[in-house]
Amino acid sequence: NSVLTLFNKMVASAKAAVPTVTDQAAAMQLSQCAKNLATSLAELRTASQKAHEACGPMEIDSALNTVQTLKNELQDAKMAAVDGQLKPLPGETLEKCTQDLGSTSKAVGSSMAQLLTCAAQGNEHYTGVAARETAQALKTLAQAARGVAASTTDPVAAHAMLDSARDVMEGSAMLIQEAKQALAVPGDADSQQRLAQVAKAVSHSLNNCVNCLPGQKDVDVALKSIGESSKKLLVDSLPPSSKSFQEAQSELNQAAADLNQSAGEVVHATRGQSGELAAASGKFSDDFDEFLDAGIEMAGQAQTKEDQIQVIGNLKSISMASSKLLLAAKSLSVDPGAPNAKNLLAAAARAVTESINQLITLCTQQAPGQKECDNALRELETVKGMLDNPNEPVSDLSYFDCIESVMENSKVLGESMAGISQNAKTGDLLVFGECVGVASKALCGLTEAAAQAAYLVGISDPNSQAGQQGLVDPIQFARANQAIQMACQNLVDPASSPSQVLSAATIVAKHTSALCNACRIASSKTANPIAKRHFVQSAKEVANSTANLVKTIKALDGDFSEENRNKCRIATAPLIEAVENLTAFASNPEFVSIPAQISTEGSRAQEPILVSAKTMLESSSLLIKTARSLAINPKDPPTWSVLAGHSHTVSDSIKSLITSIRDKAPGQRECDFSIDGINKCIRDIEQASLAAVSQSLATRDDISVEALQEQLTSVVQEIGHLIDPIATAARGEAAQLGHKVTQLASYFEPLVLAAVGVASKTLNHQQQMTVLDQSKTLAESALQILYAAKEGGGNPKASHTHDAITEAAQLMKEAVDDIMVTLNEAASEVGMVGGMVDLIAEAMTKLDEGTPPDPKGTFVDYQTTVVKYSKAIAVTAQEMMTKSVTNPEELGGLASQMTNDYGHLALQGRMAAATAEPEEIGFQIRTRVQELGHGCIFLVQKAGALQICPTDSYTKKELIECARAVTEKVSLVLSALQAGNKGTQACITAASAVSGIIADLDTTIMFATAGTLNAENNESFADHRENILKTAKALVEDTKLLVSGAASSQDKLAQAAQSSANTITQLAEVVKLGAASLGSDDPETQVVLINAIKDVAKALSDLIGATKGAASKPADDPSMYQLKGAAKVMVTNVTSLLKTVKAVEDEATRGTRALEATIEYIKQELTVFQSSEVPEKTSSPEESIRMTKGITMATAKAVAAGNSCRQEDVIATANLSRKAVADMLTACKQASYHPDVSKEVRERALRFGTECTLGYLELLEHVLLILQKATPELKHQLASFSKRVASAVTELIQSAEAMKGTEWVDPEDPTVIAETELLGAAASIEAAAKKLEQLKPRAKPKQADETLDFEEQILEAAKSIAAATSALVKSASAAQRELVAQGKVGAIPANAADDGQWSQGLISAARMVAAATSNLCEAANASVQGHASEEKLISSAKQVAASTAQLLVACKVKADHDSEAMRRLQAAGNAVKRASDNLVRAAQKAAFGKAEDDDVVVKTKFVGGIAQIIAAQEEMLKKERELEEARKKLAQIRQQQYKFLPTELREDEG
Repeated sequence: NSVLTLFNKMVASAKAAVPTVTDQAAAMQLSQCAKNLATSLAELRTASQKAHEACGPMEIDSALNTVQTLKNELQDAKMAAVDGQLKPLPGETLEKCTQDLGSTSKAVGSSMAQLLTCAAQGNEHYTGVAARETAQALKTLAQAARGVAASTTDPVAAHAMLDSARDVMEGSAMLIQEAKQALAVPGDADSQQRLAQVAKAVSHSLNNCVNCLPGQKDVDVALKSIGESSKKLLVDSLPPSSKSFQEAQSELNQAAADLNQSAGEVVHATRGQSGELAAASGKFSDDFDEFLDAGIEMAGQAQTKEDQIQVIGNLKSISMASSKLLLAAKSLSVDPGAPNAKNLLAAAARAVTESINQLITLCTQQAPGQKECDNALRELETVKGMLDNPNEPVSDLSYFDCIESVMENSKVLGESMAGISQNAKTGDLLVFGECVGVASKALCGLTEAAAQAAYLVGISDPNSQAGQQGLVDPIQFARANQAIQMACQNLVDPASSPSQVLSAATIVAKHTSALCNACRIASSKTANPIAKRHFVQSAKEVANSTANLVKTIKALDGDFSEENRNKCRIATAPLIEAVENLTAFASNPEFVSIPAQISTEGSRAQEPILVSAKTMLESSSLLIKTARSLAINPKDPPTWSVLAGHSHTVSDSIKSLITSIRDKAPGQRECDFSIDGINKCIRDIEQASLAAVSQSLATRDDISVEALQEQLTSVVQEIGHLIDPIATAARGEAAQLGHKVTQLASYFEPLVLAAVGVASKTLNHQQQMTVLDQSKTLAESALQILYAAKEGGGNPKASHTHDAITEAAQLMKEAVDDIMVTLNEAASEVGMVGGMVDLIAEAMTKLDEGTPPDPKGTFVDYQTTVVKYSKAIAVTAQEMMTKSVTNPEELGGLASQMTNDYGHLALQGRMAAATAEPEEIGFQIRTRVQELGHGCIFLVQKAGALQICPTDSYTKKELIECARAVTEKVSLVLSALQAGNKGTQACITAASAVSGIIADLDTTIMFATAGTLNAENNESFADHRENILKTAKALVEDTKLLVSGAASSQDKLAQAAQSSANTITQLAEVVKLGAASLGSDDPETQVVLINAIKDVAKALSDLIGATKGAASKPADDPSMYQLKGAAKVMVTNVTSLLKTVKAVEDEATRGTRALEATIEYIKQELTVFQSSEVPEKTSSPEESIRMTKGITMATAKAVAAGNSCRQEDVIATANLSRKAVADMLTACKQASYHPDVSKEVRERALRFGTECTLGYLELLEHVLLILQKATPELKHQLASFSKRVASAVTELIQSAEAMKGTEWVDPEDPTVIAETELLGAAASIEAAAKKLEQLKPRAKPKQADETLDFEEQILEAAKSIAAATSALVKSASAAQRELVAQGKVGAIPANAADDGQWSQGLISAARMVAAATSNLCEAANASVQGHASEEKLISSAKQVAASTAQLLVACKVKADHDSEAMRRLQAAGNAVKRASDNLVRAAQKAAFGKAEDDDVVVKTKFVGGIAQIIAAQEEMLKKERELEEARKKLAQIRQQQYKFLPTELREDEG
């Protein structure tokens, strides 16, 4: 897996590099190699998964064999060492092997911890993995141990190293053996205990092995020496001091200075050779011994017992801090690359300094202010090391926090420096001392902030390698561990005061809470189930032990007795152990972050900050030294001038520091460079666009259009990948901003080159401009995100910029999507499928990539979606099989569809695998989805190949085989899902079957309504009644099984779902036969019966959905209540069906029964309408308004039925009501949830939809009451009920108008209808024109059948124009009325003869259009019949265009120019004219083609040939004469018409 992860990173890097490679050949080769590697990796992953399935259990045995072999090899090395024959291997040095052994020892410890957890949990798969990892780590350890032994000059040390390493191997072999046995009996207490014992022994051996390293023993000796010395502090009473107070004080000060210096040398020695650390630790232990003696001497000077106890307590703190310093130094020397090791060492050194300062403050009685100055100098000396090489984070501060910290601390420092000077002058030395302490703290804060800012500046340089965030932050765990240990030490210290105890308790609570939270986050992020459980278990252990400790602290707080202190001490032990175990587990290399690598440029960028900070520290130290002497002798003028000089230097260095930090703000410089670069690219695109407009864009001949398209696609994809990282960096990760924006800017030059290249090779001008415009849009959106990012700057507190960043990122994503759609369409048209293959491969890679996000649904939800996309892929594969034979050019679109579907499938499949139980099912789902991915890739590649060469029969055959393979793999994915939840999978299948039945019943209702549903034989309804009742009862039994199946096993649920699907299929069939037997002369009763079974089918569909959702859920889960509700509806609808079946033959009651069923149906539909479920699609408000017509008609029918009380009327009302209400509710809800509709308008529309339905229900219930007991009073009340419905409908229409806003138009407005119809006509004519261009004209009448689709389109165009004409006439009438009202036209024409065709204005113009349309219809009809030529069609189309133009002229003359209606009518008319012109051109082409294609049979006989020539010439002369006559006739007609034309029209036409 680690190899696959590394190679996947390599593929990603290669793809990211492709667009920036200028050498075309190299770029193409790199791109191809990256694709090949990605494909091979996908295959390798699949193969490794299969191999793992086969060989998984053998991993533990293999690991055991490896460890035994290592043990034997170490034995051989020992023999060689004894003989003096052990030599280092090439490349091995003592330093290298020491470091290897140190770092590997941690990996061994961590993998063993994982092995223990896996074995304890009984997980064979992950135990095998952990055993293999342990064996690999031990192999490295054995090699390092051998190298150390071979490189050292001390034979005793070499033998000790090899012996201890062999002990580690022996213990590890026992541990793996025990783990194997523990797997056989998971949960067995004895085996768990044995495991723990063996693990402790191995841990001990591992420590011994590390302690054999050069220098380690010396550190151990020093630690032992400190421990021995510290025993002096445990005596009950100290001997009285033999020295004077002044002597003791002087010795203590000197010893403190020496110890502080030695601590600094220890820190320094960890960076050098191993011998240096040995010497430094030895000197440190000696200095500690002297310091301790001086401290004990000082304690003897104490006047009271309390003072003495306090001094001894401080000495114990120094002893503990010193031990920690040596342990940190030892740890760092073993593994210098360990994360945070340097910071921990620096913190330990500071802890030593601080504890020394506390003791000095307590013990010394110098002149006031002196000890504060000494303490400050020691603190400044300790923090100076932070500025030496800041290549690790010093704190958690962000860049902007650093700036804030520097500003605050500089303010505090300024005030305290003024205080130092002022109080030294006035002699107020107590306040002087306080000011020195405050100044020291401020300087430490400034140094820390400067070091952190320098680190962030270094890693933000684009040439630096940014670190990668790990699963956990070991630094956080190590810091928490240290803080908890220190706090626990303070808790149990007898000298601690109540306030110190409470402070320590607060620290423990804070850090344990942070650790538990970190564990929770880590467990949610990791894909490794063992690690997931380990983190959860560790968090529980830490939380429980903290809770126990808190109880004892509360008891201690109430009574500070020795017994309570002892209980507290006992309670700290489990907490410290739990935290240490967790810290060890968290240091697993698998979880650790990758540290940043600061480049040379980054180091140079750090220098101004570091120089300023160092100057500040040096001048501050000198200032404090000068102030110390002034405090003793304030009357020394030269010293005052020196102090002023130092003060000035400190002030200047702080100003310089602030300026340097501000100037080096990460990412700002890179943003500026990137903005300039992208602006230049935009100018280049604009130049190319201008050249394209003027047809002078130079074509690139050095590269193919396919290669350019591929380049453009890859560069756009890479830009798309960077959008989210840039937005994230701009909002809160300043250190990443420079890297990301530089990377983004580097892609725009290749983008412009590729886009201009593609445009230069595109023949279609429109496509040229699209590519260039979209590229420019992308560049502009990138510019926008860069400006937003620069302003945000990675500052999480600059929240006012975050919205702009998010918006810019969204716009850029849309720009990327637009250009990708254009490129994919262009690629699929020519069979280029490389981009699609990449997308599928990328989706496959993501299946195994890290940890999936937190699931937002259950396995069942993801299972349902995966089934949907799997089936869609199978359908597409079938279509591709068909199109490969009939329309290969359509394969590109289908391949694109398959790619999109697979992308969604992989995403949902990953989540399904993550939520599947048990884990093996998840693994299987992932594997099957990946195999389907391979199948999709092969199919898409074959589709591309077939598009390039559509006639290649071998490729067709291969494509069909690939499509079959995809279908098979889809079935494998479905079976894997079924294994996960067999019952829910059966529910999904059953739901699909039931939806098919509902669709079939809808079709049957259409036949019944049309009166064509007839019985096949002469059978009566009675023949089917029993069968219907029996099947319905069987369905009720299935329903019960289905409901109970939700709470039982998956097998039972599957059985119930299959059975119910089969039964509803049978029931639907018998009810359809029953309905048919009623005869087509009673269609309304047939519809009632089919509606009843349709209600049952819908209820069953809902019940299956509810069962699927409630499967395996507890009884109190909300989905269980939903299930009960669905079951109730199901029973109601089956009962209703039975009643309807019984009432069908009873003419007296069947209408009443139909009405009852309809009322129940409407109530159920209203429940669905009122639910919060959002509809899958949305519709327009016009649709909602149109559907209210049905309610109005149904209301009128209901009132009529209530008055007549005839059963036939009631049945018709019942059937109409169902459809009208259902359609209205659906349209209303879909329109309400349109994205443009506001929440307020939506709520209003839904409210009136409900009111309208309730009003209608009351009306129907009143009609039912009348049917049962008809009285004149009741009938009289019908009017009031219908009025309520009418008013609700009015309100509903108004709310629909509000949805549309100001854009709303009345769909009944003749002008709107005219516009719609004209535009429809235009579209039809366009379609006919395109078809005409494609097809050859009919040469012989017998070929009519083959071109029928063309002729259908001609007829369709003609029909559309006819519809448009009818609308135009209405519109013209309306306009005419408007003109009459305005007085522009008289009601009666004054001189009809003179005004000719214009006398009636718009109306006559509309009639002209109607006449032309009629001609076009005739021509089209004749053309289809084969009686007319294309010429007739052309002239008819021309006449339509001309008469439409006349209509538009008439509008312009008479009507209001600024009228909205006229503008829209004008646009629609223009569209018809354009379309007609296109039809003319297409028909002319066809006519010319016909002239060319007509075969002339030339007679071979000489005389016959001459006769043929004469006949042809005669026909030609005849036609010429006819043409001349036709031209004269046309001229005369036009002259006559021109006389009658009004003046304004003549000018207009002119």
